[in-house]
Amino acid sequence: MIVVVEDLSYSYDSRVAIQDLSFAVPKGQIYGILGPNGGGKSTLFRILSTMMHPTSGCASVAGFDVRTHPAEVRRRTGVVFQSQSLDRKLTVAENLHSQGHLFGLHGRALQVRIEDLVQRLGLYGRTSDLVGKLSGGLRQRVEIAKALLHEPSVLLMDEPSTGLDPGARRDLWNYIERLRQEQDVTVLLTTHILEEADRCDRLLLLHHGRKVIEGAPAELKSRVGGDIVVLETAAENGLENSLAARFGVQPHRVDGRIRVEIANGHRFIAEVVEAFPGAIESIALHRPTLEDVFLSETGALFE
Repeated sequence: MIVVVEDLSYSYDSRVAIQDLSFAVPKGQIYGILGPNGGGKSTLFRILSTMMHPTSGCASVAGFDVRTHPAEVRRRTGVVFQSQSLDRKLTVAENLHSQGHLFGLHGRALQVRIEDLVQRLGLYGRTSDLVGKLSGGLRQRVEIAKALLHEPSVLLMDEPSTGLDPGARRDLWNYIERLRQEQDVTVLLTTHILEEADRCDRLLLLHHGRKVIEGAPAELKSRVGGDIVVLETAAENGLENSLAARFGVQPHRVDGRIRVEIANGHRFIAEVVEAFPGAIESIALHRPTLEDVFLSETGALFE
């Protein structure tokens, strides 16, 4: 395993950000940390990137402990944080050269590396542009190029799609997948975007700093039984009990609506409308999503 986290905890004074977190990531995997904002995702990445020491527990990257061997971890890790670190008053090339010098890269070796990344990330012809004049999507590509200059074996990406339009987000994910396929780079990313999480090889759901569940996206969604039926009704109460008594289901009222997990949801809808005429204002049916998994496992909405 190239990234290992064992019983990791971190507290900001009296607030616990991460508690007893454990997971392991094999080389070459796209591993997603999915959770709502404030759930501990960014704190975890600050620890993995050696910016902070854990309160307790341990973590290692490529076999090196983040607390005792931070320099070795940094040599093997590229980091893309939410807040961009680019100098907007410098050109793309100047930003990349400055980053390369920090890792001891110089001369022709650095230039070849920059040219390769510029080509791969679709930045050809933009190296003389001031970063401050680039679009958000192009700036994010430059951030990724910076993170990959020293050829890390692990790439940490904290909410990489923040501020990107759908087209830029699609391009970013195409490159992430190429990184894994062509260079065997292990990618760990945090996200609260469900569509992104679905593209990961494996997911960890994080809530209030605790591990909720872990697995492949399809595996996690299969834990939710059948279809999801959501009913809106003017009745304040009572319908949940009636549904449970008549159909043997376990309805839950969430955000003012009644939610039912059941196989053959389309048949259930017809039977409910017939059984309770006039009581139902609207009904929606969908297959289980990762949001449904989160709600089923935590009882909380994904916000």
